[in-house]
Amino acid sequence: MILEEKEIKISNLENELRELSLDDPKYKKLKNELDKLVKETYSNLSAWDRVSIARSEKRIKASQLVNALLDDFIELHGDRYFSDDNSIISGIGFLKGMPVTVLAQAKGLNLNDNIKRNFGMTSPEGFRKTLRLAKEAAKFKRPIITIVDTSGAYPGKGAEERGQSVAIAQNLEELSKLSVPVVAIVLSEGGSGGALALTISDYIFMFENAIYSVLSPEGFTSILFKDKVSISDVCEMMKMTSADLKEYGIVDEIIKEPLGGIRSINDEFKENLKDKLFNRIKELQKLSCEDLLNNRYEKFRKIGSDL
Repeated sequence: MILEEKEIKISNLENELRELSLDDPKYKKLKNELDKLVKETYSNLSAWDRVSIARSEKRIKASQLVNALLDDFIELHGDRYFSDDNSIISGIGFLKGMPVTVLAQAKGLNLNDNIKRNFGMTSPEGFRKTLRLAKEAAKFKRPIITIVDTSGAYPGKGAEERGQSVAIAQNLEELSKLSVPVVAIVLSEGGSGGALALTISDYIFMFENAIYSVLSPEGFTSILFKDKVSISDVCEMMKMTSADLKEYGIVDEIIKEPLGGIRSINDEFKENLKDKLFNRIKELQKLSCEDLLNNRYEKFRKIGSDL
C-alpha cells in the first residue's frame, strides 16, 4: 500500500475515533489499530514518501511559522521597482526579544491563498524585495532568518522579461557578503535557484521531512531518463532528503518532526525552535565581520569537495 492510501486509511480511522466516546468499547480497539498503522506507515519512509509529506496541503506553511516564532511582526511590502510579490512574506519582528528580519517563501493555507501567493513560486520582484530587506537589515545590524518553501522560482514569460535570473543572482551575491548573521530554514520544498536564493547563509536548519534539490524529481526523470525511470527511484538517486543533505554537509541541523510530518505548532515545539534560532544567532554574533564572511564563503566552497 502506497503512502497516500495509508494516509487515507489513517484519516478515516481518526474520523471514526472522533465520533466515539472514550468509554465506548470500540474506542480502545480502534485507537490501538490507529497507533499501529501510524507507526507502520511512518517508521520507514522512502525518499518519495518524504517528498509527498513535504508537499502535503496539511503541512504547516511559512506564515504559520513566522507567527509562531516572532512577536510584534510587521510585514513590509514591495520591491520599489515593479510590484509586491505575495509569495514572499518579509518584515521585522522580535525573536525572544531580539529584533530580526525575516524573509520567507510562502505557500498558501488554502486554494485561494495559494493562488494569491502563486503557490510559493517567487517572481523577480519577490527576490528584489528580499534583497531590499536584507540590505536594510545589514544597515541596522539586524540578523536575518530566511524560510524556504518553494518548488522553484516562477518560470513564466513575464518573470523572465523582468529579469528572473538576474534577481536570483543578485540575491546570491549580496547574501554571501552581508555583514550580519544569516540563518536559513528549509521548511518543506527547496527547489532549484528559487530556493538557493534564500539559503546562502551561515547556518542551515532543515525540517526532517523537507526536501532540497537542484530540481524536482519529475523534472529530473524527464530530462535525464525521458520518464523511463520511476519517480521513487529517482528520489533515491537525487539524495534530496534531510538525512542525505546532513550527511553531505549541505545542511547543518535537522529539525525533528512528529510522525507523519508537522501539521501544527505546539508550544513545546515553538519554544524549542525559538531557542535553537536564538542561540545560533547569538553564537554567530560573537564572530568578527571578517570571520563571519570567511566562514560563510568556506561553508559553500567546500560543498562536494569530499565526494
